[in-house]
Amino acid sequence: MAKNKIELTNMVFFSHHGCFREEQVIGNKFIVDLSVDVDFSMAAESDNLNDTVNYQILYDIVKEQMAIPSALLENVAGRILNKIKIVFPYINEAEVSIQKLNPPLGGQVGASKVIMSL
Repeated sequence: MAKNKIELTNMVFFSHHGCFREEQVIGNKFIVDLSVDVDFSMAAESDNLNDTVNYQILYDIVKEQMAIPSALLENVAGRILNKIKIVFPYINEAEVSIQKLNPPLGGQVGASKVIMSL
């Protein structure tokens, strides 16, 4: 079976995730990438949105979950994947990465990042 992917890359969100109280109050910028593996051979033939995964819905799921404050990015990533699996149970695999830009680690760090898949 051929691998088919739909990817949404470099989605930018301002959210309030973090273990430190300051992060939860002040917030930070996050970059999210999402990749889903799904058979879209029917859509390739039909040119019909109903035969594939609507990536507007994928974006809305990510946006919704990024708006819910969490201490850990692992929790946010898990919620995103769980919601995607509920809405699109026929997705074969999915991977999400979430980067927190300029994390408060006491030194110069461009981003911290978690990657989770199902």
